Amino acid sequence: MKCKHLLIALSILFSIPVLSQNKVLDKPWIKENTPTRRVIPYTHVREADVMWHRRIWRVIDLREKIDHPLYYPITPIQDRKSLFDVLKEGILEGTITAYSDADDEFTIQLTKAEAKNKMGRWKENKQYDDFGEEIVGAADSTYEDYSSQDIVEYRLKEDWFFDRERSIMDVRIIGLAPARNNIDMTTGESKGKELMFWVYFPEARYVFANYDVFNRQNEAEKRTYEDIFWKRVFNSYIIKRSNVYDRNNREYLTGLDLILESDNIKDDIFNTEHDLWQF
Repeated sequence: MKCKHLLIALSILFSIPVLSQNKVLDKPWIKENTPTRRVIPYTHVREADVMWHRRIWRVIDLREKIDHPLYYPITPIQDRKSLFDVLKEGILEGTITAYSDADDEFTIQLTKAEAKNKMGRWKENKQYDDFGEEIVGAADSTYEDYSSQDIVEYRLKEDWFFDRERSIMDVRIIGLAPARNNIDMTTGESKGKELMFWVYFPEARYVFANYDVFNRQNEAEKRTYEDIFWKRVFNSYIIKRSNVYDRNNREYLTGLDLILESDNIKDDIFNTEHDLWQF
């Protein structure tokens, strides 16, 4: 009888710490799918099997409704973060490498300190005396992180190619770069869009696979940032394709002509794929 009471007392004693460590569940179930997701490996492609190839640069405009899952939430919540917050966290942790925006060939790797400077700005705080006059030499600077609200678009660098071995037109995203509005701090006017850094997409996709994206149709169907890009659930327009001059479409086109040229490039890829078949 004494042994029975002793066992009950011990079970209660050891259960107290366990109960105190239990966390509040945000859902009726424990999330196990996304945190353990693994990326789908790319199919091996031989150079000899590539019958046709074209490099494309495109822009994802975050003002479009279909692209809002990349933009929101502006402030991270328990189960979701914006794409920029995922990139920022991965770069600071060291799981994603940031490259300079000087070119899109991943030649200059940024240190964590350099990348952090790209992801924020130093704001000068001027000091004034009791008469409203600026105190010379008393100003100090504080660092402010850019938030998801500052990001207006993403640039993609990708390769389209026809694989003879599989008889399909395939696409591989090579690089991803966030862009923000460059605002003049003195006048408040926009100086245009400014690229912040490039990331090598095949490396970043291992991080993207573990972050949920909002699904408008069914939240039980888990989608991650890796799924968004793998299934190409986004809208974009082309701003450049590989050419002898290595020039951007924006250098000689504006307005509606820029959009029409983007559609022409899409049609060329579509027609090239069909021309490779004989019916």
